[in-house]
Amino acid sequence: MRALILADSCNPEWPSLPVVGYKAAIALAEVCDVTLATHVRNRENIEKHGSGRAEVVYLDNEYIAGPMYKASTIIRGGKNVAWTAGIAMSYLPYLAFEKQAWKHLGKRIRSGGFDVVHRITPMSPTLPSWIAGRGGVPFVLGPLNGGLKWPDEFKAELAREREWLTYVRGVYRHLPYLKRTYRQSACILAGFRHTMADVPAWCHDRVVLLPEVGVDPTIFKEREPSGSDRLTFVFVGRLVPYKCADVAVRAFAQSELLRKHRLLMIGDGPDRAMLEGLIEEHGLEDCVELSGWVDQGEVGNLLRRSDVFVFPSIRELGAGVVVEAMAAGLPSVVVDYGGPGGLINDECGRKVPLGTKDEIASKMRVHLEELARDKPLRERLGAAARQRVEDHLTWAAKARQTLDVYEWVTGKRPDKPEFAIQ
Repeated sequence: MRALILADSCNPEWPSLPVVGYKAAIALAEVCDVTLATHVRNRENIEKHGSGRAEVVYLDNEYIAGPMYKASTIIRGGKNVAWTAGIAMSYLPYLAFEKQAWKHLGKRIRSGGFDVVHRITPMSPTLPSWIAGRGGVPFVLGPLNGGLKWPDEFKAELAREREWLTYVRGVYRHLPYLKRTYRQSACILAGFRHTMADVPAWCHDRVVLLPEVGVDPTIFKEREPSGSDRLTFVFVGRLVPYKCADVAVRAFAQSELLRKHRLLMIGDGPDRAMLEGLIEEHGLEDCVELSGWVDQGEVGNLLRRSDVFVFPSIRELGAGVVVEAMAAGLPSVVVDYGGPGGLINDECGRKVPLGTKDEIASKMRVHLEELARDKPLRERLGAAARQRVEDHLTWAAKARQTLDVYEWVTGKRPDKPEFAIQ
């Protein structure tokens, strides 16, 4: 199987989408013949870490990507807020990227040099593809992730995240090439059901649910029990409004039992000062620790030495960190909304319904206390979480699943694939 992978964002040293693009492409190159088309900005780090079995073609659209990125940063008021506006500002640069790909690889596409063309990144359902359907080669789109509405209970967090563009997000459906992209896609991979609902209903017969998140089991290994009676509950993520790290702190503040244990918060961001004040206010200095940023390898080490993963984020699209905690064999307590709700089931963790911060904190406290008291339950849930990852969510497993999709769109298998993670 010969696959052309389009992955504008594809970088082993950049978090979130770029590293997902890189891991997915490299894993696919182990099961099929991959040509990876990516941006020249990724060359240095890809060449440092290696491209595996993939042929890499570097494309340069900086004549428009550079100025648009600078403008986007100014309009957004920084790089870490107003993500919806950032996606909107990448519309023209991404079309330019695909036109560069056609310029360099169009002849190979038209002459049958590829069995399938697959756009992995960007993953937003709002960004169309210019190449989709050109050259007569089956086109696979995704995994897409997006379309998750802001909960009504968290309007203040929406304002702090400067996500004002979400109120007019539906305008994207009228962008040039958008309808053509969905019409010309032989298969649309949707990360979760909230994204499938955002995809036009008339193409749902070509949608396959496949989370974009995956894990490297060489980094995120199974936990090492400490034998200590003092448990470590751990949160990992940027300290930003929608992650609601303060909810975990409030759960500890409500519980004399949890105060006997430890809450380790890995990450940093604009909410750190607020969290420090909350810890001081409730006298939690002896049991809540803010570690700041650590690299991915150290995150894996810290997860292995923890007991329970706590993640109160209220608008998480993919939740790669949940998969990392599962890979470490940790039971998770999450909010049942978005990515975490799709990844966690009753066999490997606990989910609390969406509500106000006080409601989430109170219900999380109940589950955290249950896990603090019941070691066999922790071990049973953690083992199931680890197994769920090994079966469905390692990069190797995801590459095999994607190959099933390729075989379907090229007529090598008659039935549309369905995967158990959903």
